[in-house]
This record gives sequence, C-alpha cells and structure tokens, in this order.
Amino acid sequence: MMKASTSGRFGELRPIQKIVIYVLLYGGVLLFAFPLFWMLSTSLKTIGEIHRVPMTWIPSEIQWSNYKQIFIDAPLARFLWNSMWYSAVTVAAVVFTSSMAAFAFARLRARGSLLLFGLVLSTMMIPSQVTLIPQYLLFTKLGWTGTYLPLVIPAFTASAFTIFLMRQFYLGISKELDEAVKIDGGSHFTMYFRIMIPLSMPAFATAAILELISRWNDLFGPLIYLDDMTKYPISLGLANFTAAYGATPWHLLMAASLIAILPLLILFFFAQKYFIQGIVISGSKG
Repeated sequence: MMKASTSGRFGELRPIQKIVIYVLLYGGVLLFAFPLFWMLSTSLKTIGEIHRVPMTWIPSEIQWSNYKQIFIDAPLARFLWNSMWYSAVTVAAVVFTSSMAAFAFARLRARGSLLLFGLVLSTMMIPSQVTLIPQYLLFTKLGWTGTYLPLVIPAFTASAFTIFLMRQFYLGISKELDEAVKIDGGSHFTMYFRIMIPLSMPAFATAAILELISRWNDLFGPLIYLDDMTKYPISLGLANFTAAYGATPWHLLMAASLIAILPLLILFFFAQKYFIQGIVISGSKG
C-alpha cells in the first residue's frame, strides 16, 4: 500500500522534476562507484603508468598479471581464509546471542528490565580504548595472546547495537502469537525457536551483514593480539603488504584491496533485499 502511494506521488511529478531526480540519483551512483573504478584501473596498470603525468584513466596495457603477483608476494589466500572463518564464527555468535537477549527484553516482563536495557545501551558510549588495557592484561594472564581466542570468545557475549536492532524488530511482531503458543502449551523457547527465528530472517540478515563488515574490516584487534603472519586476517595482511617493498606498490596494493572487498560486494548484492527490509522494519518499530 505504501509502495503504491509512493509510486503514485512519483507519477504526478513533472517531466523536468523526474529528470532532475534521475540525474541526482545517477550522479550519486557514479560518485560512490568512482573509488571502485579507480581501484580497478590502478590494479591493471604498471607502477610506471601510475606515476605518469598526466595521469591516465584507462590502462594503456592491461596487466592481469598483477592479480597473480599478489598471491606470489604474500599469502593472500591464507589471509582470506583466516578472515572468512573468523568472520563466520563471530558473526554467528554475535547474532545468535544478541537475538536471544533481544527476545528477552522485547517479550519477557520483569522488574527493572527497562533499566537493564538502558545499561546495555549505555555500553555503546564507552570507547574501546577505555577497556583495551584491562582486556589485554586479562587475556595475557589467560595465555590467549597470539591466538584468535581474544577476538572470538567476546563475540559470544552479544553486542549492544545488535540487541537494540533485534529488539526493535521483535517489538513489531504481534503479541497474539505469544498467547497462541501459551495456549498450545509451548514455552518461551518454543516461541523463540519456532516463531521468532523464522519471522526474523530480515533482521538476522541485517545484523549479520553489519557485523560481518565490522569483523572483516577489523584491524585494531588482530594487530594487538596476533603476532604470527600465518594467522593474519585480510585487513592486517593488507596493512603489512608493503613490508617487502621499498616503496608502496600501488598497482599490487589496489589489486589486493579489490580482492579483499569482493566477498563483501557479492554478499551485499545477493542479500540487499533482506538487508533493506530489515533496516526499514527495525527502524519503524519501537
């Protein structure tokens, strides 16, 4: 109904207004796509052509060998594998535990629950630098430094933002379903696993994509806790990519960076429908 109303209002615009809107939209697309185009163009050039004046937008001779060279000069495949499994485990842990906490805040009523929810949200205002030293000392005493444990285990304690996002979604689900489950003799676990989870796929997708982007791009955590190059994720691997060169090999660095962001682009392309739907629904409830 809202879609039809929006289409109707757009159809009432004058031709000149439509042209202006389309020009702005396509201009925005070109603006955001330009960095990708520049990365692709640079990754297919020689180092000499990159520093040529005046600069060239299109490579005079396409250097596909740059993409082969990056896997020879650095263990890029290993970096990608480390990022994939690390991101998969932490995203699954954060989304699942956060959804359970969000379900409790949205559907269970207890004295002080709103205050507790406020305390959870207040943790988002604490900079990570404040807890950095105590966490590092704790993980050092546990003997976890040099491993992925300090990066993976905290993911099982949920995320304040993801809890908030999922709670907003759960508040939009009719509470009549709760009564129906109770009448049929079901418990809260039945409500969560058999009703909430199937209905929450858009919210799960939204939370998973946001968390995946955060984990995939995480540089600070691996930089502090990992000291073995074979364990580096792609973010830390790219940061150390120029260590073997006297000067930054921009053509190789852009090729490696394009390979690094390609999984995220592919994932978002196929999951954008659920991502947008989850953002709209979660943002409109409360």
